Amino acid sequence: MIVAFALVVFLVAAIITYLSHFGVVGVVIAAAIAIGSSALSYFHSDKIALTMSRAVPADETEYRRFHNLVEGLCIGAGMPKPRLFIINDPAPNAFATGRDPKHAAVAVTTGLLEKMNRVELEGVLAHELSHIKNYDILVMTLAVTMVGMIALMSDLFLRWSFWGGDSRDRNDNNDNPFGIVLAIVGFVFLIFAPIIAQLMQLAISRQREYLADASGVMITRYPPGLIAALEKLKGDTSVVHSASKATAHLWIEGPLETNEKKQRKFDHMFATHPPLDDRIARLREL
Repeated sequence: MIVAFALVVFLVAAIITYLSHFGVVGVVIAAAIAIGSSALSYFHSDKIALTMSRAVPADETEYRRFHNLVEGLCIGAGMPKPRLFIINDPAPNAFATGRDPKHAAVAVTTGLLEKMNRVELEGVLAHELSHIKNYDILVMTLAVTMVGMIALMSDLFLRWSFWGGDSRDRNDNNDNPFGIVLAIVGFVFLIFAPIIAQLMQLAISRQREYLADASGVMITRYPPGLIAALEKLKGDTSVVHSASKATAHLWIEGPLETNEKKQRKFDHMFATHPPLDDRIARLREL
């Protein structure tokens, strides 16, 4: 998928360079903005996600079970204990963030702690710790960077073209039928490139969820725990009030979807998470 991303970036850059006389400059500017903003988000992703989700540090006395479970799982996984946070929300959900195991955090809602028994909660926490251990934040940051580059390059060129473009380029194309065809194809591709890139990013996000499920049960050695937790999440229709589209891919299930099991199959193309039924079916095969 990353190679495919790189290919799309290359095609966008090549089309812009062909259709304009200063395409390289536009590509460099777009790349610099996308990489710079993504780098800033990467190094501060944990603070941004926790602040947006209204998470507060989990008191070790009040949330002793939470701390004990994470400590035990971290020992089994051979990784440092992340910082733990609580989100005051009745909807059961959780997410992990941080650029590496040494700079990581796990946040859970009060609803998750209330509605999950010990085995189920252990399965959810193992899933989140797997995201940290598998460096999923790094993978998603790379995907977001490439999506940003593609969107910025396409947007800059289309705006430039809309406001006049380059008359020399238009005159050259008018004298060359092949150039006209390439220009039309190029414009169509630039319009749909950001959508293609977004779908690829969502596909990567869904695959990382499958990976975290499998890695999580390798830590607990008990697939029924996570299966039971996902069954409870499937039956719960509440949404996380502090969630947003910007952080939706971090949670163990889509926090904005009120009834995922009723979604049409086509809609899953635009979802940050695979269907819970598919995740449960895969875990039962282990």
